[in-house]
Amino acid sequence: MSARNSSDGLKVDLYELTMAAGYFQNKTDVRATFELSCHTMPENRSFLVACGLEQIVEYILHLRFEDEDIAFLKGLPVFQHVKNDFFDYLKKFKFSGEVWAMPEGEIFFAREPVVQIEAPIIEAQILETYLLSVTNIESLVATKAARIVAAARADGIARGVIDFGSRRAHGPEAGVLAARASYLAGCVGTSNVYAGKRFGIPVYGTMAHSWVEAFDSEEESFERYHAAFPESIILLVDTYDTVRSVRKIVQMPLREKLKGVRLDSGDLKTLSKRVRNVLDKAGLPHVKILASGNLNEYKIAELVKARAPIDSFGVGTDMVTSRDYPALDLTYKLVQIQEKNGTLKYKSKTSPQKKTIPGKKQVFRQYDGKGMFKNDVIGLATEKAPEGAQMLLRPVIHDGKLTEALPSLKAVRETAAVKLAQLPLDFTDIYKKQSGKVEYTKKILQLKTMEQL
Repeated sequence: MSARNSSDGLKVDLYELTMAAGYFQNKTDVRATFELSCHTMPENRSFLVACGLEQIVEYILHLRFEDEDIAFLKGLPVFQHVKNDFFDYLKKFKFSGEVWAMPEGEIFFAREPVVQIEAPIIEAQILETYLLSVTNIESLVATKAARIVAAARADGIARGVIDFGSRRAHGPEAGVLAARASYLAGCVGTSNVYAGKRFGIPVYGTMAHSWVEAFDSEEESFERYHAAFPESIILLVDTYDTVRSVRKIVQMPLREKLKGVRLDSGDLKTLSKRVRNVLDKAGLPHVKILASGNLNEYKIAELVKARAPIDSFGVGTDMVTSRDYPALDLTYKLVQIQEKNGTLKYKSKTSPQKKTIPGKKQVFRQYDGKGMFKNDVIGLATEKAPEGAQMLLRPVIHDGKLTEALPSLKAVRETAAVKLAQLPLDFTDIYKKQSGKVEYTKKILQLKTMEQL
């Protein structure tokens, strides 16, 4: 028995399963279309990066309910009147529907469907919690990482950004997914070793202050580290006195193998300039300076603007938690149902502040003559794309089976780089807020329930 499958079946909110049981007992046999979208844009974001599809597909294709899962559900008071036929259904559960989605790395805006599920209503309903959770953490971090990477390269110099955030993530698995998302969005690697193994992401690491403090002198700590890692020596130099530490290093034999030094505290602008001066005077212009310590896109932008001689940045808490905006306003809403006789009914929510757009949709993207993003058009899935526009939602799963192999992480990382480069500069300027122009086709606007929007 797979431990993974055993736990995934119950990684849902209870009401997904109570509704599923209710549909089953009431013989509600309709085909439903649900769409996952971001209802509103964050106040300080001009775009969002789609991320997490690989994990969503893996979940959907392997979702099962094991015997111990079903035994647990039967023991809950809320299911005491539910017939055994429903639990027999869960034992045989296998997704049989359709999935359309934006490719990972694609740019999206508010109210645009990112993932679209069409399946028997029970199957589609059960997926809600997991899909929202994965899309939230990965798209949230990918978007934040894209901003941080852009800030690090604002002057045209390709400074690297490394994910240092696992210890501050909201749990170990969140740290792994954040490492994946940040790499997809342009980071050069991660400190998370498991993410390196699982996703093939380059891993980076130096030492902690505890290593330096564990020895009788700073020099000894450096020598011992060099003895263990003679070909990849990057030293943490701010445990005591940063500049003095570097002055010690340039007088030591290990200087011949030194690859870099890391600054983790203090006035990084001033310290990096002083450290660079010491290294250059010692004939070590090739030694790199890595900076870390509560960094975000705004702090990095200021360092770049001040011409701080920093070659790369390690970014932790602010990136993996997206501290300034830690959750997306994601929704997973029913947009239409098809009855057995083929009758199609459009569905939408019309309550204040939570209105949704009815109908199974497609997003059409248009570019200007230079290949830059111009605007999006949301229409019904049955409509033809406007001339020159691209359809963003693509088939991923058909009749419960993968339509084609998903692209590698390297490929989606390249996709993200291309899509980000197609955004006008005002969209990637961290100090500005732009609104992607999103329009609706006449057919969408003519739907009766749209009158309430």
